[in-house]
Amino acid sequence: QVQLVESGGGLVQPGGSLRLSCASPGSIVSLYTMNWYRQTPGKEREFVGSITTRGATRLADSVKGRFTLSRDNAKNTVDLQMNSLKPEDTAVYYCNGYTNWGQGTKVTVSS
Repeated sequence: QVQLVESGGGLVQPGGSLRLSCASPGSIVSLYTMNWYRQTPGKEREFVGSITTRGATRLADSVKGRFTLSRDNAKNTVDLQMNSLKPEDTAVYYCNGYTNWGQGTKVTVSS
């Protein structure tokens, strides 16, 4: 397995934006559909969105219209642009590709 690396999390006020990035030391990002999940304490990991190798995206209903996905196969990165953030978006966000996962990056939306 390959360790994916997420970055870009932090503290943001409601209505603000953050951009998360997922990088792979290998070619995982360019070979597989890449997914983002999030998890809060005491809850199951929740699907946020996915992007295929051809760039087709699918987003959870809870984030549609606010989040977008993009990928750069040459750089082996996948980004999650999060706009109009709400307190309920607070979670640890994880990147996944096939059986590979990252350690997560924490997003806190609070005033």
